Amino acid sequence: MRATVLYGAGDVRVENVPDARLIEPTDALVAVSRACICGSDLWPYKLMQPGEPPRRMGHEAIGVVEAVGSGVHTLKVGDVVVMPFAYSDGTCAFCHEGLHTSCVHGGFFGTVELPGAQAESLRIPLADGTLFVLPVGADEALMASLLTLSDVMGTGHHAARAAKVGRGRTAAVIGDGAVGLCAVIAARRLGAEQIIMMGHHPDRIALAREFGTTDVVSERGEEAVARVRELTGGVGVHSVLECVGTEEAMRTATGIARAGGAIGRVGVPHYEAIPGSEPAFYNNLTIGGGPAPVRAYIQELLPDVLEGKIQPGRVFDRVIGLDEVPDGYRAMNEREAIKVMVKP
Repeated sequence: MRATVLYGAGDVRVENVPDARLIEPTDALVAVSRACICGSDLWPYKLMQPGEPPRRMGHEAIGVVEAVGSGVHTLKVGDVVVMPFAYSDGTCAFCHEGLHTSCVHGGFFGTVELPGAQAESLRIPLADGTLFVLPVGADEALMASLLTLSDVMGTGHHAARAAKVGRGRTAAVIGDGAVGLCAVIAARRLGAEQIIMMGHHPDRIALAREFGTTDVVSERGEEAVARVRELTGGVGVHSVLECVGTEEAMRTATGIARAGGAIGRVGVPHYEAIPGSEPAFYNNLTIGGGPAPVRAYIQELLPDVLEGKIQPGRVFDRVIGLDEVPDGYRAMNEREAIKVMVKP
């Protein structure tokens, strides 16, 4: 079968690899119908160090179940399923608490240990606890939005939850990538009265406005902080949804949060210590977030997708075949595309 393999910084290839197969009784085999490239895939694409082992990329997918192990009880061949970016058993204490990304038997797709979903087929460990059966067939109109439930829509929602977005509150979203745009959807869905998008790419800003952004701040650093405070009567926002993961983004987050506010960070952090800890302390800020337990959020978000109340699939602005994946990485890295869908 064909699959995407990252060999080094900027060196991503689509190659023939051994066919995916069942290994454990709790496995399922899924034929991938749609996958995508994530902003977090760009970190190793840019920063992978010489000597690191190759890895099969991709952690977001929708597909059709081709086979199940003898220990799988909730899935059958032919089911259309969404695959969250993390696998989980669904039975441990953390899964029961809705924190599937901390499953004691779980892990993440697209790592050195577990092949990723930018491929023709994929083995799913702990299939009963990981896969979510979708009540749809091959519906072209819905598939893009359903695919976002594997990561970016659930991650944007997680940022909003961690930032305590609620009705009548003010919110700011840092980052105009796919997760940031989905965070705008999430903030609006949860009732935020004012939603400030912090970004500077015109195409993304236009989409953010359609999703519910009320104000746009294109400045950076201290100028951005000053502008947000100007838009909020000098006090800052109740909720900051940090969707980037850089030190600058986090410093901005602590600068624009009002006293008693909350920061939900879902950008993978590329810093050793959280910046701005002293002002965060004196302003009684709550800082939360992490890898989104998207498996726990699918049930909540799915009805709104099926009914068309939210359309997160609009973040996909390029669709490619599997052999075009290297160019898809280039396009996202060079900000020519917001998010690339892959149809193997």
